[in-house]
Amino acid sequence: MQQIESSKKYQNGIQVFWPGPEKDGKDFFTFDELIELRINALDLLNHPEIYLIDPDLHTIESSV
Repeated sequence: MQQIESSKKYQNGIQVFWPGPEKDGKDFFTFDELIELRINALDLLNHPEIYLIDPDLHTIESSV
């Protein structure tokens, strides 16, 4: 799991970014995917640092 560092809103979803040891990572989640994961999109935009991502499984969860 990696801590999300920042996020950016697009018309059809949110792209998240996290620092990595070799290369910074990024992934895109549609709003439907966030609903399925029970992630509040507005909270993810305003407080991305409280979320963790598993890039291999394409999932996000709260670290709180």
